[in-house]
Amino acid sequence: FFEKTLAAVKSWFTLFGWSKGQNPISVPHSLRRDVCIVQLTVSQEKSFKRKFDKDKGFFEMLLHLNGQPIPGIAASQTLPPDPVERMFQLHWQHSELLSFLKSQGASLSHVMPEFLLAPEDYRIWTEVNTGLRVVKRGSMRSSGKLSGRRIFILGDRTFETMSKRAWTDVLLQIYKVFVLPRVSSRIIPDPSSLESLQNMPGIRSEPLCSNIYSRYERTILIWLNKHYEKNRKIVWKDSQRGGIPPMRWIVNFDQDLLDGLVLAAQMAAYCPYLIPTHFVKMYTNPRTHEQFLHNSLIIAKALHAVSLDIDIKV
Repeated sequence: FFEKTLAAVKSWFTLFGWSKGQNPISVPHSLRRDVCIVQLTVSQEKSFKRKFDKDKGFFEMLLHLNGQPIPGIAASQTLPPDPVERMFQLHWQHSELLSFLKSQGASLSHVMPEFLLAPEDYRIWTEVNTGLRVVKRGSMRSSGKLSGRRIFILGDRTFETMSKRAWTDVLLQIYKVFVLPRVSSRIIPDPSSLESLQNMPGIRSEPLCSNIYSRYERTILIWLNKHYEKNRKIVWKDSQRGGIPPMRWIVNFDQDLLDGLVLAAQMAAYCPYLIPTHFVKMYTNPRTHEQFLHNSLIIAKALHAVSLDIDIKV
């Protein structure tokens, strides 16, 4: 499940994360490189700047998606050449990033800034915070050294796993707080105006109605319920495999979408010509893995037919 989620995240941010075209990313390697890694080219210099494609950096992506930079963090920053000082500044930078995202509504309390560091910087971080590395007094004072917080010392392989998960969660929450809010409730008519939905429990879109889904995600759920109930009798009136599917209440994005029927109803609302060529062949009450796979393949072929098969392989 995690690997599938990671693949979807990489695909979306590669295609849509940047303002000037596609930018292939790897998680966490290219993200850590853009944010964390500084190449020491001239050791005599007291300071130097990161070298990167100005339009393809991590903070350029945030600027593109958010419309404004993170307060206090410049896209082109000057970092000290001393490894410990550099680690302190990067750790602070990651702390500011997480604080900013959480202030926007991101759920990232489980992600610690040190997990976003590159492996070499993380090793320095653990050495400094366990007393294994001696640093200048001024450095310790400027670092905001941990006080009362438990320090996790991870091996190389465990750290890589944790770092991949942390960066994936950061990207997911960036999508949640900067992309999902573009969903407008104005495109969703009042469900009570649909006679067939009057007897179905409603989904409220107020901000505090759920501790699982944001109001924008609940707006999408309302949209899914509306189109499924409106179209199920139209799409499958001539069903070859089970007749018209029963009414259902769609309350999540995993179990309720597994059989493909809800997605088919959404597509049929905008591309009704797919009904006789694709959707009428779906199982309307699938019970076996083969029947679920059959429906999934039809959805994939339908997406291919309308050129929306982004990273979908049939």
